[in-house]
Amino acid sequence: MKIYKKILSAALTFTVSFHLQAQVDLQNTGILYISGSSGLVYINGSMTNVAGSSLTNNGSLHITNHISNGEVSMTSGSGTLFLSGSIQQQITGTQVFRTYNLVTNNVSGALLNNDLSIAGVHTFTSGIVTTSALPNYLIYEAGASYTGDGDTRHVNGWIRKNGTTAFAFPVGNGTVERTIGVNNISAATVFNAKYTGSTSNTANIASPLYTVDPNESWQLVKLSGGSANVIMNWDNAKVSMPNYGIADIRVANYISSNWTQVGGTASGSTSSTGTISSNLISSFGDFTFGSISVVLPLQLLNFSAVKLNGGTLLKWTTTNEVNVSHHEPQRSNDGLSFATIGTLPGRNSQGIGAYELQDLKVLTGTTYYRLRSVDRDGRSTLSKIITVSPEGSESENLTIVNPAFKTIQGFTNNLNGAFQYQLKTISGQSVQQGIVVINGAGLNIALSPSVHKGMYLLSLQKPGFKTVRKVMVGN
Repeated sequence: MKIYKKILSAALTFTVSFHLQAQVDLQNTGILYISGSSGLVYINGSMTNVAGSSLTNNGSLHITNHISNGEVSMTSGSGTLFLSGSIQQQITGTQVFRTYNLVTNNVSGALLNNDLSIAGVHTFTSGIVTTSALPNYLIYEAGASYTGDGDTRHVNGWIRKNGTTAFAFPVGNGTVERTIGVNNISAATVFNAKYTGSTSNTANIASPLYTVDPNESWQLVKLSGGSANVIMNWDNAKVSMPNYGIADIRVANYISSNWTQVGGTASGSTSSTGTISSNLISSFGDFTFGSISVVLPLQLLNFSAVKLNGGTLLKWTTTNEVNVSHHEPQRSNDGLSFATIGTLPGRNSQGIGAYELQDLKVLTGTTYYRLRSVDRDGRSTLSKIITVSPEGSESENLTIVNPAFKTIQGFTNNLNGAFQYQLKTISGQSVQQGIVVINGAGLNIALSPSVHKGMYLLSLQKPGFKTVRKVMVGN
């Protein structure tokens, strides 16, 4: 191997068809031509390609430090640029630096303060490629592709893609990769894409969307060209995905100051991974996931009530709180009409959140409690109803099978005997009543033909005990 130790600073023509190593910075002010696959230039430093010079790489160009380019209309050549340093390598200059193939192999990554164009294959080996806020772009020309991407090997910033081929942009936040893609592109199109993280303007929603994912979004901008499908994916282990129903998930596009659904059929599971593809669209911008139905703003793990110092101590725990405004414990004397007895702000934690509230009212009979959780858009969900007797015994363990078809079924491990039961509508109208005997096998109540589909309240009582359960009657 020949060792090249001088700075190229004269206007000269230099053709490399052998191995050339420069152990200092290299400045090209003339013509540097790396010919064929056997040509290799290794620069253990920085390289400057000044205005008026010419650099053509048809072999291998290894650079361990920074690159600056001033050459107008630089050609891509047919060779490979290796960014293989140990410090973050900066790409600067006034003109696009072009290469056919690119290998990024630097755990400290690369910083693009200039555009870097790839015409062939980009191999991610190690390190994050970060683009400046100006912005500058990592450009994949028509037909270009990449391999080896992942959480530790992707682009934190802007990518530009030219052409008509389907493409998944290897973008992320520097910690996790979160791709967004396009396919079925109708004409030669130029797209810019960036992963933006948390979603803005989540209250600006156009019907039929009810809500959008507050945790992540992308910018996908069309500079020119035709229509395409947008392909999005979620990975709950990397970024929390709201507990949407799969059939209700849509691609949401921020159009005219509102998140607007642009179709899509999702597959997968919100607790793990999934994908969705939009309708064929021609208007692009900000994208996230949306839902066309109201979703539970949290997962309620448990809700309990016990007698304490003449009053009642209410406790509940939640997980996966998203966009929760507050919690309202509510009390009732009959299991039908409830009043709010306190308000606790939501913590919006992805972990387990523990809450408690002391109801100081002295119990004089069976008291009913439920929990209302309200999100920031005003939507709410209700917990099951629990009861506390003056003696302090919590509501017995009774689980009703919902929905009920022709027969109400329930399971219990500590209720026995004959109970009076009454089935009421939510508005309080009694539709069926009688006596039911509960034993170790549970309870069975045959429904009258006059009981129609809907939500009801089932009360069970005997001396010293009363409880109420919700029953959903199906067809």
